[in-house]
Amino acid sequence: MTLNRNSLYLMLIDAVLVNLAAFGSFYLRFEGNIPQEYFLTYYHTAWAGTLIYLVVFSLFGLYNRLWQYASISELLSILYAVAVGTSSVVLVIYFLAPMRYPNTVAVLFWLTTTFLIGGSRFLGRILQDGVLNVRIPGIPKRVLIIGAGDAGALGIRELKNSNYREGYPVGIIDDAPQKQKLKLMGIPVLGTRVDIPRVVKAHKVEEIIIAMPSAPGNVIRDITEICEKSEVVIKIIPGIYNYFSGQVDTLKIREVQIEDLLGRDQVNLDIEEVAGYLAGETVLVTGAGGSIGSELCRQIGRFNPERLILVGRGENSIFDIEQELRSDSPGINLITEILDVRDREKVELVFRKYKPGVVFHAAAHKHVPLMERNPEEALKNNILGTYNVAEISDLTQVKTFVLISTDKAINPTSIMGATKRVAEMIIQSLDRRSQTRYVAVRFGNVLGSRGSVIPTFKKQIAKGGPVTVTHPEMVRFFMTIPEAAQLVIQAGAMARGGEVFILDMGKPVKIVDLAQDLIRLSGFEVGVDIKIEFTGIRPGEKLYEELLTAEEGTTSTKHQRIFVAKPSEVDVAGIEGLVQMIRERGSHLERDEIVEELGSVVVGFQQLPRGKEMERVSAR
Repeated sequence: MTLNRNSLYLMLIDAVLVNLAAFGSFYLRFEGNIPQEYFLTYYHTAWAGTLIYLVVFSLFGLYNRLWQYASISELLSILYAVAVGTSSVVLVIYFLAPMRYPNTVAVLFWLTTTFLIGGSRFLGRILQDGVLNVRIPGIPKRVLIIGAGDAGALGIRELKNSNYREGYPVGIIDDAPQKQKLKLMGIPVLGTRVDIPRVVKAHKVEEIIIAMPSAPGNVIRDITEICEKSEVVIKIIPGIYNYFSGQVDTLKIREVQIEDLLGRDQVNLDIEEVAGYLAGETVLVTGAGGSIGSELCRQIGRFNPERLILVGRGENSIFDIEQELRSDSPGINLITEILDVRDREKVELVFRKYKPGVVFHAAAHKHVPLMERNPEEALKNNILGTYNVAEISDLTQVKTFVLISTDKAINPTSIMGATKRVAEMIIQSLDRRSQTRYVAVRFGNVLGSRGSVIPTFKKQIAKGGPVTVTHPEMVRFFMTIPEAAQLVIQAGAMARGGEVFILDMGKPVKIVDLAQDLIRLSGFEVGVDIKIEFTGIRPGEKLYEELLTAEEGTTSTKHQRIFVAKPSEVDVAGIEGLVQMIRERGSHLERDEIVEELGSVVVGFQQLPRGKEMERVSAR
């Protein structure tokens, strides 16, 4: 064992305490009148006994621990070490000393040594935890903890470890009847959620921390609404997610976010299966600077690919994700390429140069209203770009090709949705004649992605409103960006070829509810501080999205959050003709012609005039 200065100090203290314990045991046994012959025994054995204890303590690791974080395991180490040390000293005295210790002295010796050594070690922890619960002058705020479970204890400990600089816990709220009037780490449980306003007022609470990481979104929403009425700062301890290499158990107290109110379950990945097709492989991600593409790069980097190739058209976004990955994951072999997926020649040059084994195709135009106004760009990027990358993947013998699709591809009413459906059909047609495993992964909206409603709402709130919602009955499926990326990676591991995987999106959420929640979380009152205005459904939009056509249906997979759609018929000749037409006349195609061509290939594609969505819904 390597000894540092602190370890040497501890050894010196232990030497003093051991001898103090020996003297104390005699003093207690003989009530202060210690016979002279026992002083002689102690004199002859003190050095040996002290040395034995120090050696035993070293063997039990008492000099290489951070005692300010001591717990049960450290306490057991002390008990074991003192027991072994005392037994060893008694044996030495039995064989070497001129006079044996009385049995009661040996017992007292063990007890006093345990008390002194344990007390010296746990003194720092006792002070750290603030057992006396004395509030330090100048504390900035009084804190109420919601949840008397593991996360609540973690939150209290974090506040105590920071010497209450971040706040002083005055009480806990928990709905469990059996926890009422009890204490957690010295902090009393003061009631249930209905008591929050009373407790806030009585204890002059300035901040509330919601410590319920496993609670569903509706519970968090209910508690948040109660807390908001008390006009205090609300924070949350988010879920402790099971990432790829174990539990992430770092405490992070932050402001309540819209994701917390949705209550999405954590994603559990089959680590061995995922690592099996990514570890040691050259992985290429198109659209790597986008919301999904960049998150895919972050997640893929955890599986030790041989090379990770970031492909994108926007230099600034590619630069940003490259710098982030080089800073956060310096061990990844990163390569960046600026290219447009519509440029078939450059795509082929890059693929032949790096020979990727796995491709994630995330590059696409996704904004429905913009693509309605620029339909030719949707065709060139989403159809021609996908065809280029997918076909060249076949030519360069890519093992697995994963297309990022969208729920808007089902019964599409928009140009964007129809082009993404064609993209799915492209990879299904190629899969039938290629050794490459082509799959598509279809999911709905992701919170916080570019163009999603959340960033738009936040900007509108920052300007004082109004927050604009297209329709009071507009609903969408939502998941978080990391959740979507992890499920896409898992789906790629399950690929056999030709599948369209469907991610479990949970329950649809009303957009107006999201707007109201975000306004409240920003500290404003809906309709008073920030108003909501309904602007009407935009061209190409539906009131709700679907994940399947009526013909597809789904079958389950071994992952509870991933399903696979039943294969549907693909018009290979029609797709080839559409791709050739885009190559020849892409920028010169007229809107009516585009709608007609897409309608001839995509079954169910129907452009709806503005304001007609309600008629379609009513008809269903």
